[in-house]
Amino acid sequence: MSEKTFASQADLAEKKVSFDKLSEHAYAYTAEGDPNTGIVVGDDAVMVIDTQATPVMAQDVIRRIREITDKPVKYVVLSHYHAVRVLGASAYRPEHIIASRDTYDLIAERGEADMKSEIERFPRLFRAVESVPGLTWPTLVFERRLTLWLGSLEVDILQLGRGHTKGDTVVWLPQEKILFSGDLVEYGATPYTGDAYLTDWPATLDAVAALKPAKLVPGRGASLQTQAEVRKGLEGTRAFVTEMFEAVKRAASVGKDLRTAYRDAYALLKPKYGEWVIFDHCLPFDVSRAYDEATRYRDPRVWTAQRDKELWEALEG
Repeated sequence: MSEKTFASQADLAEKKVSFDKLSEHAYAYTAEGDPNTGIVVGDDAVMVIDTQATPVMAQDVIRRIREITDKPVKYVVLSHYHAVRVLGASAYRPEHIIASRDTYDLIAERGEADMKSEIERFPRLFRAVESVPGLTWPTLVFERRLTLWLGSLEVDILQLGRGHTKGDTVVWLPQEKILFSGDLVEYGATPYTGDAYLTDWPATLDAVAALKPAKLVPGRGASLQTQAEVRKGLEGTRAFVTEMFEAVKRAASVGKDLRTAYRDAYALLKPKYGEWVIFDHCLPFDVSRAYDEATRYRDPRVWTAQRDKELWEALEG
């Protein structure tokens, strides 16, 4: 296990982009397990859900939007605060950047540290990082629920519970039963749980499932276009999060240290999930947070570029 390159620094291969039409109003920009972007086209405006990591990378999304509509992008919704999701926002020149109150608070508390941490972990995902003007600040902040009407199209922006972060936000089109989940749901991609509430996450997935989405755009992975695929995405995410947390809780309960808990979890999870995108990148951070939550830290601790490297050395060195 000592051969691993730090985080995703060795992941340099370009991914093939898909731009899927889910309905008259909904599109998904996906790229083989890279972070996804959702697009909602209303009567007179466009909403973008998660922005790509830099303004230069966002230009590829904008180019595809312009192939289907010339309506202005009025709204950008942040599913959560992670840099790879939010730092491209300025490219869209939106009238409003929408986020939950919890996401706003996390940007204020740890946005700067998170930006430095993620840029070092994922160099390929921050192409033209010099185009980032700084942190992305929400201009419209809501608690629990915000309903917008893009003309005749109802768009519900919902905070269903804590999971991937405490600020997780989904976008729901009730007329079409299409959900944009952010990183609460992944498909063929390893959930990152370094900032998660692992005890809460399964109940939040229950709340997602209760909406009965016909189609779902996950945070990473292909868009899910049948109810069977949606169910598979929800079940896969739940299984990984639950099995990983249970393994770490078992180790912690008998007094094993973090490194041993990591070795145990890796051996258990690799055969089943090792083919999922970013498995080797995520697992040290996932196990670290699980160990924290199982022992003494109810809330996730701030990741800094320095803490990232120290953890990697402690578990992989």
